[in-house]
Amino acid sequence: MHVDTFLRLDDVKKATGLGRSTIYRLMAETPPRFPKPVNINGGTAIAWLGSEVAAWQQDRIAERDGKAA
Repeated sequence: MHVDTFLRLDDVKKATGLGRSTIYRLMAETPPRFPKPVNINGGTAIAWLGSEVAAWQQDRIAERDGKAA
């Protein structure tokens, strides 16, 4: 079984270099250009899956290098 890491907003901002507004704007696009978070407590606490953020980062690198992701 694989256990993923939950990243809170501050961790996502540090990992990506993006600000809060940019993260939410990218998520709101159709189709979303940034992974959507999951609810982690049944209430208002949300977090992003570390694997999805890492995949998003790899896609950006592939775009930079002119490779299909």
